[in-house]
Amino acid sequence: MSPQLTATSELRALLRRVKLGRCSDTLPERLTLAHQHKLTHHEFLEALQADEVTRRDTQSAVLRAKTAGLDASMTLDRWDDTAKITYDRAVWNELCALRFVDTPNDVVVLGPVGVGKTFLATALSHIAVRRGRIVHFERADVMLKRLKATRLDNSHDTEVRKLLRVDVLILDDFALRAMDQTDTAEVYEIIVERHRRASTILTSNRDPGEMLAQMADPLLAQSAIDRLHSNAHELVIDGESYRRRQRPTPDANDHPAASTPCRT
Repeated sequence: MSPQLTATSELRALLRRVKLGRCSDTLPERLTLAHQHKLTHHEFLEALQADEVTRRDTQSAVLRAKTAGLDASMTLDRWDDTAKITYDRAVWNELCALRFVDTPNDVVVLGPVGVGKTFLATALSHIAVRRGRIVHFERADVMLKRLKATRLDNSHDTEVRKLLRVDVLILDDFALRAMDQTDTAEVYEIIVERHRRASTILTSNRDPGEMLAQMADPLLAQSAIDRLHSNAHELVIDGESYRRRQRPTPDANDHPAASTPCRT
């Protein structure tokens, strides 16, 4: 077995000066592989730079996901596919291809409380982030409350423009609570301005008729919801509560005396 080669302190210092200091993390392994496989200089440099590009892309995606408000634990690889939950796999596969963002179309994810609507919408958003899309995730009632507050410091128009500019806007738990006239007008403006210009993902446990009933102005409500649904892929989820699968489970090794009654 060939010994692992190390980089000189001078080389590490030079890498730091050109802002490539993190290349030092994989440099010993790359040097050893280059020696073992007799790589040419340009092959070695290509492998080293590929490591750096991958690291930066990963770091950038993590940062953009955090900025977007995405739950880091709700990624597609962490979805428990053994859950007793049903949805149209053909529709889901189409959504994962992200063609709806290029079109652009919207996505409406419907189903009862707890079946994993937020998880799947977030997982879809992580895919969009990794492909360089600008994403913003927010619970619908929190967004509406925040927009009301922005009217007090004259930042309302700026905040609305931010929502209109993102490639993918996720409004979670839409119409969970009743909306007043101001809320309804906000929803109308956002949906109408983004219609066929950028993609909106909406999750809700209410059907379109119930959504309309939650909004104060029937005309604005109908105009917004009709536009949304006419341009949207619909993913209907049903089944058992997915949240039960996300509950933390005690580790017996961490609690060896768990069977011993607590004394008070």
